[in-house]
Amino acid sequence: MEQDTQTEGERRVRVDFNVENDSNVNDIKVASAKLIDLINSQPGDGRLKALALTSIEEGAMWGVKAVTG
Repeated sequence: MEQDTQTEGERRVRVDFNVENDSNVNDIKVASAKLIDLINSQPGDGRLKALALTSIEEGAMWGVKAVTG
């Protein structure tokens, strides 16, 4: 996927970075990116949305670590 066509969620979880082309890593990153994009598309408190997005990014990171570590 080209950098300028990525969604915010795809960019934030670096959906293209998957050194071993692991399908579990891909699934975690794609699901996380979709959730980020869904939350980002909703109206609401910017601070709370920012906290949610950061938590999803962190969860994706730990999920990838869990399946690759």
